[in-house]
Amino acid sequence: MIVLLSFYSAIIFIYIFVLFVYKLTMRLHFQININEALYLKNPEESDLGRKIIKHSIELIHDYGFEYFTFKKLAEYIGTTEAGIYRYFENKHRLLLYIISWYWNWLALQMVFQTNNIKDPVLRLKKVINLLAAEVEDDDSTVYVNESLLHQIVIAEGSKAYLTNHVEADNKLQIFKPYKDLSAAISEIISACNPKYKYPRSLATTIIEMAHFQNFFMHHLPSLTDFSKSKNDSRVVAFLTDLVFSAIQTNGRAKKY
Repeated sequence: MIVLLSFYSAIIFIYIFVLFVYKLTMRLHFQININEALYLKNPEESDLGRKIIKHSIELIHDYGFEYFTFKKLAEYIGTTEAGIYRYFENKHRLLLYIISWYWNWLALQMVFQTNNIKDPVLRLKKVINLLAAEVEDDDSTVYVNESLLHQIVIAEGSKAYLTNHVEADNKLQIFKPYKDLSAAISEIISACNPKYKYPRSLATTIIEMAHFQNFFMHHLPSLTDFSKSKNDSRVVAFLTDLVFSAIQTNGRAKKY
């Protein structure tokens, strides 16, 4: 009996140790590749660069992009404006960087959480939940708070491409992470109903609507049906109803 307990104790210890090493490895090596056109010097390769990313997310979340400046960021992290400009040409490039980072991270989450789901309907429901539900901070990314970054994407995300230089940025493939995510979602939509004519349009609609409805729910509640609850689950339910009503087959409602 004692030997058996010792054996199970050893198994539990090994499991805990392996889990600890795995999480430690993820903290040290988790890195998302970002388009080099967005920065002058890769911020992930230095302590100062990582501080710029970490604290810019905090400041933009707290004060908004309009009131965010490199001067305020420099004071906040105890460096100089010149030091920040060595990494980013301007604050819009920094905004594009962190938003691109988020789209890449979200795409990875989508792969991880749907990889073992064969039913495209269930996969699409999981994706809708990922897009519309509250995001928790990811422990594997020690200098990025995904929960705050998610709120920035909701409030400031459209400022990334609603500019007069959007076409020039597009030629540099700056929006590729967003496009790749949209394409992946459209493939799942097509798998649910191969005859549906507008999978790409619906994919981008899901992404943008998830953010708009969340923003309206918290700030302009009369534009939604969720003003009393401010509950993300109701946004998820709305989007699920919207999407599966759109992709119904032969003009008849299909039970999803």
